[in-house]
Amino acid sequence: MKLLPAKYIIEQAVARGTLTHGMKVLETSSGTFALGLAVVCRERGFQLEIFTDPVMDKGLENRLSSLGAKVVIITEKAKQGGYQRSRLDALQARMRQLGHSCFWPRQYQTPDNPAAYKLFADHISEMLDADVTLVGSVGSGGSTCGTIEHLRQKAPGARLIGVDTFNSVIFGQQDGERKLRGLGNSLVPKNVKHELYDEVHLISAPLAFAATRTLHERHAVFAGPTSGASYIAGRWRARQYPKETVVVICPDEGHRYVEAVYDHEWLKQNGCLHEGVLLDAPATENHPSTALPPWNRYLWKRRSREAVLSLLEQV
Repeated sequence: MKLLPAKYIIEQAVARGTLTHGMKVLETSSGTFALGLAVVCRERGFQLEIFTDPVMDKGLENRLSSLGAKVVIITEKAKQGGYQRSRLDALQARMRQLGHSCFWPRQYQTPDNPAAYKLFADHISEMLDADVTLVGSVGSGGSTCGTIEHLRQKAPGARLIGVDTFNSVIFGQQDGERKLRGLGNSLVPKNVKHELYDEVHLISAPLAFAATRTLHERHAVFAGPTSGASYIAGRWRARQYPKETVVVICPDEGHRYVEAVYDHEWLKQNGCLHEGVLLDAPATENHPSTALPPWNRYLWKRRSREAVLSLLEQV
């Protein structure tokens, strides 16, 4: 999936002249956007440097290296903003070193990231009609916000459900350790347009891991935990509103998680073994900042982050 924005961002930069032959591409990523960039940069002949942290699995690191990318692993967290901040700091230091001979795609803030999903939105419109309920995990905000913006040009009533995890600051939780990666953030990306979301679901790592395995066992969809988190929220929505067409974005593949989410012993060792059946419904919290695991739902109602956070101060 991340090939879509990676290809679009690079092509737009080349067309504008902000990326020219001989320049290096620098980005911060621990997941599939890095892989998308590596594929595109290999094809276009650009050198790529990825700034990441220890959460990147060895398999992905090897794939990036085989595509010619240089992987820089940052091992110390910043006091504020965690690895996200320290990775950005390292990237910006490298940019100062290279001067004008580098290009930063800025996946978390470039408007080219959400703009890339027009193609995806058009496919949905052609296949299913634009008036859908879109469910997707929120990391950079590109896929959910970009897709719904284009869908609402044809169907203003199209609904958007964002899926995040606990201890992510995007929708108002306090920053903290997150075992569920690929969504959430320690910083609020500019590409997350909060006023586009109708509701937000916060899902814990053990529940997302259980949902990922269920998605594979019941539907043979071999995906990662970001997809599992979105699947459980989408499944609930479809059962609650059977007349809606619910589209769930599954952004990650399962190959990276064969020895993790798909391994019983790994789940047990990491305290993420979900013994029971998947929960049938989320709890509904008065405010996302006070929501607790394993699964919470909040009616965001297309408001700004500031507007929602101010509601807590009024309580």
